Amino acid sequence: MGEQKSNIVKEPDMNQLKKVRREKLAELQANGKNPFVITKYEVTHHASDILENYEEMEGQKVVLAGRVMQKRVMGKASFCNILDQTGNIQSYVARDSIGEEEYKDFKKLDIGDIVGLEGEVFKTKTGEISIHASAVKLLSKSLQILPEKYHGLTNTDMRYRQRYVDLIMNMESRDTFIKRSKIISSIRRYLDGQGFLEVETPMLVSNAGGAAARPFETHFNALDEDFKLRISLELYLKRLIVGGLERVYEIGRVFRNEGLDTRHNPEFTLMELYQAYTDYNGMMDLTENLYRHVAQEVLGTTTIVYNGVEMDLGKPFERITMIDAVKKYAGIDWNDVETLEQARALADEHHVEYEDRHKKGDILSLFFEEFAEEHLVQPTFVMDHPIEISPLTKKKPENPEYVERFEFFMNGWEMANAYSELNDPIDQRERFKAQEELLAQGDEEANTTDEDFLNALEIGMPPTGGIGFGIDRMCMLMTDSAAIRDVLLFPTMKSLKDGMQ
Repeated sequence: MGEQKSNIVKEPDMNQLKKVRREKLAELQANGKNPFVITKYEVTHHASDILENYEEMEGQKVVLAGRVMQKRVMGKASFCNILDQTGNIQSYVARDSIGEEEYKDFKKLDIGDIVGLEGEVFKTKTGEISIHASAVKLLSKSLQILPEKYHGLTNTDMRYRQRYVDLIMNMESRDTFIKRSKIISSIRRYLDGQGFLEVETPMLVSNAGGAAARPFETHFNALDEDFKLRISLELYLKRLIVGGLERVYEIGRVFRNEGLDTRHNPEFTLMELYQAYTDYNGMMDLTENLYRHVAQEVLGTTTIVYNGVEMDLGKPFERITMIDAVKKYAGIDWNDVETLEQARALADEHHVEYEDRHKKGDILSLFFEEFAEEHLVQPTFVMDHPIEISPLTKKKPENPEYVERFEFFMNGWEMANAYSELNDPIDQRERFKAQEELLAQGDEEANTTDEDFLNALEIGMPPTGGIGFGIDRMCMLMTDSAAIRDVLLFPTMKSLKDGMQ
């Protein structure tokens, strides 16, 4: 049996191939054909225009530009495939059509080179829609080697570090990010249609509040002051509600100094919106309508399939209290738990770990996370959280140990978090005080008192409903992506020693 040849180019061969490309560039430059001096190229069509509308375009002259992905030279006539943003299209390149000198240049093109191409639309004998080239122009020379299709892209680490290569080689990845853009545009269209104003608030803040998370810290030299990167959008958006902007939203990056996993990245995209004169029930209705609208507009259906599991956005979303969820999935009725000692005893009995600082409501939340979350696959609103874990939320008038809050779950993931917003400045000061005590006890995620925000509440904030949506998780579900890094163009990665990201 003969020695089996490998398809993978070995490292010394790679270096030689790169050297050849640089030599080709030097030759082009010496002959007055430096591609890097070209500043523009007038494109009239993209690949998808031709592939989707062949009947109307047959025989029509078109001008495209894109990256050479395949090239087959056969004497006086050749074929190449060009990739642009919309897809891949074949071109037939003949010496007699483009000229002898130009054909010599064409034969020297490398995979990865960017070219402009003019020609007529036709079909080959095998029925493939193609362009019969009348001119091919090198617009940019590729000096690197693209990975071999089936071996070079199994390395997910390289795909995340060199997203530009991933987008060239993986059409699925490109489609994911095009879809992500459409999802965000669809969200904006829906909210704009509901009378919301899109606003922008500071990323550099002196007090990072609005969520339980550890912030990144930095120093601003000009003022000689320490600042933090925002962990949420909440406190500034509420100031705008005080100012009389009754419906506001922001889609922006927030930063949390936490770990990396399939659903967490230290910087991620959050959308928060606030609506005066409504409550958390209004936020539930808005969430249902928004998710249906985006799925229908972007996916063409209200049924999402994620990892083989169907989730139906067309039906009314389930609504369940946190107490009832724990009763349903852990078999414990928290209404019967009257003291912290009872809560701790139940936690010990069910092997739920807690800390000394945790109160009765904290332990309820831990039971919910341990026993209920994973079961919430279909769209579900989990309502009425304990006050201990909800420092910015209105109490339930009939039961002040709990608040008017919900978390929205799909696929066992928290997708959104919403409140009937606390607008009592006296109550809010007490909640901040409790958070300060937690901070003193070592809770790095606790909030600190924000005096300017309290001042805004004293000016007067109307009854308000607010919600925060994790845009990245929404994109994961709607694109069937396994990890948050698959929907972040440039996820956070540990630096490599050679300086490459």
